[in-house]
Amino acid sequence: MLSQLSVVPSLCAVYAPFFEVLKGRAMATMSPTLGIDFGTSNSAVGYAVDGVPHLINVEAGQNTLPTALFFDNEEKRIIYGRGAQKALIGGDDGRYMRALKSLLGTPLMRESRVLLGKRMDFIAIVARFLAELKTKAERATGQQFDRALSGRPVMFHSADPARDAQALVDLTECYLQAGFKQVRFMPEPEAAALANRAVLEPGDLGLIVDIGGGTSDFTLFRQEGDAGIHILASKGVRIGGTDFDRELSLQHVMPHLGMGSQIKHVFGDETHAAPHAVFADLATWQKIPFLYTREQRRAVEDLAKYAVEPKLLNRLQHVLEDELGHDMAFAVEAGKIAANDPDASAPPQIDLKIVERGLTVPLPPAMMAASLAQMAAEIAQVATDLTAQAEVKPDAVTKLIFVGGSSLMGVIDRAMRDAFPQAELHRGAAMTAIVDGLAIAAPHAFADG
Repeated sequence: MLSQLSVVPSLCAVYAPFFEVLKGRAMATMSPTLGIDFGTSNSAVGYAVDGVPHLINVEAGQNTLPTALFFDNEEKRIIYGRGAQKALIGGDDGRYMRALKSLLGTPLMRESRVLLGKRMDFIAIVARFLAELKTKAERATGQQFDRALSGRPVMFHSADPARDAQALVDLTECYLQAGFKQVRFMPEPEAAALANRAVLEPGDLGLIVDIGGGTSDFTLFRQEGDAGIHILASKGVRIGGTDFDRELSLQHVMPHLGMGSQIKHVFGDETHAAPHAVFADLATWQKIPFLYTREQRRAVEDLAKYAVEPKLLNRLQHVLEDELGHDMAFAVEAGKIAANDPDASAPPQIDLKIVERGLTVPLPPAMMAASLAQMAAEIAQVATDLTAQAEVKPDAVTKLIFVGGSSLMGVIDRAMRDAFPQAELHRGAAMTAIVDGLAIAAPHAFADG
């Protein structure tokens, strides 16, 4: 059954009809296939009417939905999107989860947790979120969507082929559990290329720079006139916005909770560094929910007891006891956004008052850029490797098209400009370009049955 629902690695063959032209093959009615951009940080859905993409408001006045869930222990219900964030910030009793897409392909997807009195694994949890998107789309349109064209990274796990393949199996199962009868997949930067085809003049060579929450993906394509495009190559790497957050947290926040500090041995005067794993997990969005266990809390309590600087480990103990990990992650994200804003009215900082009154960490733009410079260089290298793979010189690229929320980062902008100095930069609908392309492609996704 899975073979009928498997990924299409390249769209050059299967989606050739609309890549070649689209040439007036407009649909007379609404497409029965739902385009879904299931993102690490945000998700969106759309469909096509007469070949034109229409995005669906998945929250009041919003066509994107944070990919987040809150399991409300008091109301015994699941809250999605911005409501989930509001419940977390409001201190409601429950469990918050975000960035679950990053778990695809890992053993954690099959681990189960007791939530709202039921044991469920992360396949079921992701399926709940996808089912919510399906329900919202059907309520908004009055149509039933049994088929989905889903975006996917070029590579879920760029360094691990086995995990990359398993991620697709996992995501397919999530869609089936969500109530879809069929699902096919389209690489996300190729969808963005389709949506941005009009940005290029005939003969132009465009490079999609899709920096999302969990991956960075690139598609090199040529505009061939009459709204047609030719995909030359696509490539991706598992680095995204949540990795930026993680790096900033590890470098600038976790030392204030004891990372790198010394722990005394029970006997003698020797010391050793506090174990790194707990700090690494606390800095990683998708791993935070796994830290709130009795065993982990006891381990940190022991560390604080023998710490050379107990105040630091006491902060860590407080974060785990009061389950403040996601609050801290939001504070890091907010600091990152402020440091990336050239018009910020105050010096950027990471506000950790949730941990301790008055605790802040300065994050000036130059410091953030230095912290993320290596990641930005790795991302730009993947893009230049892609052009080499397509036997195209970087100077031949005429347009850089930035999509994805993290493409707005200045450090990414500078790295890509340096790598492609002759290209003009275009910022389109950064948050919705992928779902626009998926909606356009959706009517043809199942043309072969």
